[in-house]
Amino acid sequence: MKPKVGDMAPDFTAEVAGGEYGESSSISLSDLRGSRVVLVFYPKDQTPGCTTQACALRDGWGKLPGEVKVFGVSIDDLKSHRKFIEKQSLPYPLISDPDKEIVNRFGVWVEKSMYGKTYMGTERSTFLIGADGRIEAVLEKVAPKKHLEQLLDALG
Repeated sequence: MKPKVGDMAPDFTAEVAGGEYGESSSISLSDLRGSRVVLVFYPKDQTPGCTTQACALRDGWGKLPGEVKVFGVSIDDLKSHRKFIEKQSLPYPLISDPDKEIVNRFGVWVEKSMYGKTYMGTERSTFLIGADGRIEAVLEKVAPKKHLEQLLDALG
C-alpha cells in the first residue's frame, strides 16, 4: 500500500552510488532526518523515459532548494547506476533496490501493461519527505517531461 501525505515514510537501508556517496555506500532513510528528502522512483536506467526525466532533473538542478536531498530509486544494480550517472552526468545519487524492498514499502511495485502484456514494474512516482520523516507530497505516475515542474511546485 502506498504511503499517503502525513504518513511516516517507511524506513529502509540500501546501497547508493553517485553524488556525495561516490562509487558505493550504504544509506538509511532515518539517517537523513532533519533534511527534506526527495525519492524519485523510476523504472529502469538508460531507458528513454527515465533518461528524459533524469536529464530534466539534472538540467534544472540549480532551481532546487540547496537543502533538499534528492535520490533516484530503481531496482537496477549499482553497476548500472554508475554507468547511468556517468553517461548522463547526473548530479544526484541513485539508490539500488534489486530485492524490491523499497519499491514494495512505498507501494510503487505495481502491475503494468504494455502492448497487451501485463508485467510487474516500478511506477514512476516521487515522494517528498519532510525533515520530520513525514510524507509532504506524493507525485504519482508523473510524465518524464513534467516531473521537474511538478517537483518544484511540491517543494514550494
